[in-house]
Amino acid sequence: MINSSLKQLGDLLQAKKISSVELTQTFLTRISQYNPSINAYIALDEAKTLNQAKAADARIASGNAAALTGIPIAQKDIFCAKGWQTTCGSKMLANFIAPYDAHVITQFDAAGAVNLGKTNMDEFAMGSSNETSYFGGVKNPWSFDRVPGGSSGGSAAAVAARLCAAATGTDTGGSIRQPASLCGFTGLKPTYGVVSRYGMIAFASSLDQAGPMAKSAEDCALMMNVMAGFDERDSTSLNREKEDYTRDLNKPNLDLPLKGLKVGLPKEFFADGLDVSVGKVIDSAIAEYKKLGAEIVEISLPNTGLSIPVYYVLAPAEASSNLSRYDGVRYGHRAAEYTDLMDMYNKSRAEGFGAEVKRRILIGTYVLSAGYYDAYYLKAQQIRRLIAQDFVDAFKQCDVIMGPAAPSTAFKAGEKVDDPVAMYLQDIYTISTNLAGLPGMSVPAGFAQSDDGKQLPVGLQIIGNYFDEARMLNVAHQYQQVTDWHNRMPDLDKPNLVMPEGKV
Repeated sequence: MINSSLKQLGDLLQAKKISSVELTQTFLTRISQYNPSINAYIALDEAKTLNQAKAADARIASGNAAALTGIPIAQKDIFCAKGWQTTCGSKMLANFIAPYDAHVITQFDAAGAVNLGKTNMDEFAMGSSNETSYFGGVKNPWSFDRVPGGSSGGSAAAVAARLCAAATGTDTGGSIRQPASLCGFTGLKPTYGVVSRYGMIAFASSLDQAGPMAKSAEDCALMMNVMAGFDERDSTSLNREKEDYTRDLNKPNLDLPLKGLKVGLPKEFFADGLDVSVGKVIDSAIAEYKKLGAEIVEISLPNTGLSIPVYYVLAPAEASSNLSRYDGVRYGHRAAEYTDLMDMYNKSRAEGFGAEVKRRILIGTYVLSAGYYDAYYLKAQQIRRLIAQDFVDAFKQCDVIMGPAAPSTAFKAGEKVDDPVAMYLQDIYTISTNLAGLPGMSVPAGFAQSDDGKQLPVGLQIIGNYFDEARMLNVAHQYQQVTDWHNRMPDLDKPNLVMPEGKV
């Protein structure tokens, strides 16, 4: 049951073969067994969760159920949920209880989904390994000595370890797709503005985007049907007609279901820096797409190499502004001892923020300061426009873009902590889509051998044009009809052993 798709679980619930309470308790039991080792969850409230499950069962009994009614979903701890501890992985908010619901939480509540708990994350979503969390790092379920990726590492580990049916994440520079690649599941970053940011604790407002993290493309499509939609409380939310993201998934399966699809392969994604074993897995996935009828086109995204420096000017600049609200006055951590107001500000922020958050605040404040704004911030915005134009030109030649989601498999915990640049380079293939506001996703594509002989997941990245999520999901879905990588799951009692499909 824990390896079932969302549709399969929904069918079981509708047929009364299992209740939401029973399903939810199954996951809660599994969480109590394995979360102490993995550290995927920050906040759990079993009574509150089971009350939601009981309400879902009543809704199903009344015949008023939706597709996700009764299904247990984990929520990244960046989303405010009324009455729940909401920390954003930081000491600054360690005791904060949200007084309202984020739009994403409201949408899932309206759909009748069950909130299993709040998942661990890099502090204020700043990180690529989930090692900056105040609550400790998260373990990769495939190998406990390795990171799950970040910043949505808690959600990633929970999905991969089947400690939830699915989870929410956020993606500012790759924080859904990179952990999806490292943990072996499907993760989608929608077009910027498709999912409301209301109630999502801000890191970099022009880049942050919420999205689904689940076993398969079909699961992500079902979640997108709940998450997407206009929200007048978010000034960047797009007022678009509601769409069904599953609409292309269940059409008749032709011999060549992707015939006529043009897949662009950016030469920059396959250059130096890509691990050879990861590259071989991606090549095999591309070969599978050829069998499905896709046409392969070589393209260029010439400014890809500039995405890292551009991102680490713009994102810290926005972070320094967004995080200025945490001053120890209105909410959040306040130092116990101080001499005056300025001393309280200084001590509260020094104690409340971790090293990576402080680093980015300092960088952001610097690039926005008088005398440096034109040289750094303004120049970065100009290059951001060039990066977006690269994609405009590329989509004149192809329908979707494919390549690796991450340059390597999951690296060992602590391996890159003291080398920020090496850590930042983990997002080299994902950041450009955030800068352009495009949708992107990572799909399980196989396993590659690490330097110590372990078999670890590899993700294939699929990038679409604006608002092209439905086509992307179908492209991923067709691949998942002829492969079973998305059904593989780790044996948590023997990490790094691939569990055969269907074993529970």
